[in-house]
Amino acid sequence: MLQNIGVPGLILILVIALIIFGPSKLPEIGRAFGSTLKEFKKSTRELVSDDEEKTEKKKEKTLV
Repeated sequence: MLQNIGVPGLILILVIALIIFGPSKLPEIGRAFGSTLKEFKKSTRELVSDDEEKTEKKKEKTLV
């Protein structure tokens, strides 16, 4: 979905955000978005690693 936006679309989104929220709120919104994205990625990595561990344990049980 984000691949189709392009540079002009991103500039338009930033201008609209600047108009709506104002220059004082944008850094706060950016930090909040960044921390949310970081937490989401962390949770995703944990889920994937847990799934991989379960798969490895199942393989070990079938080999034994």
